Amino acid sequence: MDQQYDSQQWLVWMDELAEQDFVVIDHFLDPDVYHQIQSFFQDHLSQFTQAGIGALDRNTIEKDIRGDRTYWLDRVRDESLSRFWLLVDETISMFNRYCYLSLSGYEFHLAHYPSGGHYDTHLDQFENRNNRMISIIIYLNDGWQVGDGGELEIVRPDDSRIRVEPIANRCVLFKSADVPHGVLEAFKSRYSLTGWLLYQPSALGKFLT
Repeated sequence: MDQQYDSQQWLVWMDELAEQDFVVIDHFLDPDVYHQIQSFFQDHLSQFTQAGIGALDRNTIEKDIRGDRTYWLDRVRDESLSRFWLLVDETISMFNRYCYLSLSGYEFHLAHYPSGGHYDTHLDQFENRNNRMISIIIYLNDGWQVGDGGELEIVRPDDSRIRVEPIANRCVLFKSADVPHGVLEAFKSRYSLTGWLLYQPSALGKFLT
């Protein structure tokens, strides 16, 4: 299957990522793929579970720190998302070709922040498991308005803050180990597809944050 984006576009994004550790891309998904993921999200919403903090046996539920519910994706089980999985393959291939990251795995979940949900500032990395290299967030919020909350807040090295509105079909890529970030309180349901490109394959995603 042809690439969704040509190599030159990927290079532009990777240059921006290298310069500031994150990049924001609007209209990231093909509209058909975007709506397919939205429909899948709504069809599986009843199967979401409360997200925890920490990896593997250290995972605990701390709602005062993290208030979202998640559904972990599996490529074999969730084959109806085949076009999304092909884009994941493309993304890994581009990072390996141009950034020499040697990525060899990934993990993704759907995330629902109900009204009042938030996530305190954190890094997408663990002391006892440090193979997350690139974080990916794709927002699924049609009609999101200023004042609805739920912004991604990125903390810069000088402690300044950048807020990214979670508008429909916006993608954020950032370096997992280097970008502290959090989710500000959402004032209505907030939906996203979140994942990580890995240096090595992970254990079962459902045990991870």
